[in-house]
Amino acid sequence: MSAPKRFFCNLINYPEDTETVLDGEEFVHAKTVLRVTEGTEITLLDNAGNEYAAIVTKVEKQRLTAHITGVNRGDREAKTPIYLLVGALKGDKTELVVQKATELGVAKIGVFNSRYCSAYMNGNKLERLNKVAREAAKQCLRSVAPEVEYFENFESALASAEEYNNKLFFCEFANGSDVDLKSVSGSTALVVGSEGGFADEEFALAKNSYGFAGMSLGKRILRAETAAVAVCALAAFSLGELE
Repeated sequence: MSAPKRFFCNLINYPEDTETVLDGEEFVHAKTVLRVTEGTEITLLDNAGNEYAAIVTKVEKQRLTAHITGVNRGDREAKTPIYLLVGALKGDKTELVVQKATELGVAKIGVFNSRYCSAYMNGNKLERLNKVAREAAKQCLRSVAPEVEYFENFESALASAEEYNNKLFFCEFANGSDVDLKSVSGSTALVVGSEGGFADEEFALAKNSYGFAGMSLGKRILRAETAAVAVCALAAFSLGELE
């Protein structure tokens, strides 16, 4: 028997209220794609780590009502926060990176503009990226979807990682790695560029003004989306999240 379908819901007030409503995109997906009907068992997620067992009691044109029967704390979230900062990529490549980073347990994702970045972002694209994160979180049984934020200013992106224990800047022209990735512990921020890579002064700014360690991914030049997924996997493994 398959596990109950999962839906993010921001109207949960359990245990004060045992009835809740699912509407918007999540309702549309539940009704038109997954064909949820009255009596269906579902799992509701509050995006704060809680998972609510519920039974659908009523399906209407624009919403459904569910009766919550219990709550558990999700156990699929990474113990150590990983923050991915990636340059905006062309086409749907940024969506791919967001999807895979979510599956690998990344807690937060920042997309930034930089000198050699040729992709652009707008409000609709940002909402699409957050939707991709939510769908990926449900698919891999996470109970929290990472927030995706956009930084028009490169310095703002770097500054957003100030509180992380490890700040690693992956660059194609880095002369080796300043830090042994296998030995890192604690919260970790990862920076990867767009297809155009980084300018020399951006690399210098990250190291000299914001305390990032320069990092290399070896002799081969990876595509931007490959590098972004690879560094997430490497960091998750080093931090013990893939054991």
